[in-house]
Amino acid sequence: MAGRSRPVLGWRGVPLVAIAASALLLSGCDAASVDLVVGTPTPTSTPRPAGPEAPIAIAFAPLRGTPAEADALRHPSIAVKIDNHWDARPQIALNRADIVFEELVEGGLTRYLAVWHSDVPDVVGPVRSVRPMDPDIAGPFGGVIAYSGGQQYFVDLMHATPLVNLVGDEDDGTLFERADDRPGPHDLVLAAAAAIARNAGLPPPPVQFAYGTADPLAAPALSAVPTSRIELVFSESSHPSWEWDPMTYAWLRSQDGLPDLEASGDRVRATNVVTLRVAVEWPYEEVPLTVLAGAGEAWVSVGGRTAHGTWSKADAGSPVELTADDGSRLRLAPGSTWVELVPNEGSASFAP
Repeated sequence: MAGRSRPVLGWRGVPLVAIAASALLLSGCDAASVDLVVGTPTPTSTPRPAGPEAPIAIAFAPLRGTPAEADALRHPSIAVKIDNHWDARPQIALNRADIVFEELVEGGLTRYLAVWHSDVPDVVGPVRSVRPMDPDIAGPFGGVIAYSGGQQYFVDLMHATPLVNLVGDEDDGTLFERADDRPGPHDLVLAAAAAIARNAGLPPPPVQFAYGTADPLAAPALSAVPTSRIELVFSESSHPSWEWDPMTYAWLRSQDGLPDLEASGDRVRATNVVTLRVAVEWPYEEVPLTVLAGAGEAWVSVGGRTAHGTWSKADAGSPVELTADDGSRLRLAPGSTWVELVPNEGSASFAP
């Protein structure tokens, strides 16, 4: 006898069709109009008991576009400057970040500015010093920024933002500590969850990108091309890459020709890879400055496809906006995102 069909369940037992409908609702909203999109089941005539069976208020994580419990999102994000020197690898909890920016620093190396909100780990790191473009990257998120220190002028630039600054050089030992199993100076780690708890009264971050379905590049007008591999060149010594893995529906990262692993042992991965071509200036001698106010060429890679477009950022406090070549808004799939700030002197290629 054929069994009765059952709904396919997704996050926390919510039917996937309901999540998909809610995701479409979110994707139609502008960043300025979305804070926490909350929905509860329609009341019925039969009272429901309080406790485990009570309705759970569902919201969408503003930096992922994924469903989550509303109460779990009512706290600020924390942006952390993460080291990417060879001796700093493997980094801690990169796969739990909502958004990660990769930027060029001195010596041709790169560093990350990673932002956690929907899933804040107990510990992240290694934490390193701030750079002159970081206020423009972190500013739109609000909340908290953490770094080890830096040249005083760069530190002053960050303190001039509305963000709460947590600086390793100024810490009393309650949030930052040196990890015994890592070589200095690549050994500073941050108690991220404790840092959020200390600043819990700050508001959640605003939405940064527009989110669509799990396959947001399907529209023929976007002219998205099949992509199995992304090759990026920041400098002669920094050329990361991403490979599309259909089994996990994720991009998998490599560095120096080897799989890039985080401290958990898992491959570093992302749902979305956003590549921006950016101008790099040198007003601080050996320290490069990525210029983020303005516009430039952009690619959005999702679901094994890549669409071309442009990026724009009005000012330091504004998020990056992504526009497709046909003039429509480029949307991401719900999930984690890496933003690759590739210098105009570098290169980006997308292999089928």
